[in-house]
Amino acid sequence: MRKILFTVALCALVLLTQCQKEKDTSFLITNTSVGKLDKVSLVRDLDIIYEQDSIVKDTTRLTLGFGAKRINVYERGGSHLLTITPSPDSIPKVENVRINDPRFMTEKGIGLNSTFKDIREKYSIKKIVTSINNIVIFVKDHDVYFTIDKSELPANLRYVSSPNIEAVQVPDTAKIKYLMIGWD
Repeated sequence: MRKILFTVALCALVLLTQCQKEKDTSFLITNTSVGKLDKVSLVRDLDIIYEQDSIVKDTTRLTLGFGAKRINVYERGGSHLLTITPSPDSIPKVENVRINDPRFMTEKGIGLNSTFKDIREKYSIKKIVTSINNIVIFVKDHDVYFTIDKSELPANLRYVSSPNIEAVQVPDTAKIKYLMIGWD
């Protein structure tokens, strides 16, 4: 009887342990976080947040008394993970994050290796803004935005400065050049 009771208790313990395992969010992009970094993180806390990684700041600007314009985060071993742009506030927070590592994915599975078709299928497109060399795709209900190089567009749209490029004009196979998060 004790063996049966012990076996049942052990099985229950194993089941509870398996159910309580958390999903790894090290490379998950949400509206409020990018991996270990979240929307309310202060720039001064980056050394703590990325204590296992390497942080590179613009030392020239720091020497002159200015805050860093961009902060690069590298994984131990050299892989470039993120480029962080701080806000110009007196207590700088993270304003913008550029994803450099293809392991980062949104909750809907979109990352640097995704295509425009993947974006269109998973998100509602809010607007497309054109620049000289790129188009920027903003989606509804998310702070993430995607940049696609104009070289991915049909030839008749590559050299046009018209702000009116529609989603139907972008080829499904167009690759993401940049994946970014903008926090106010």
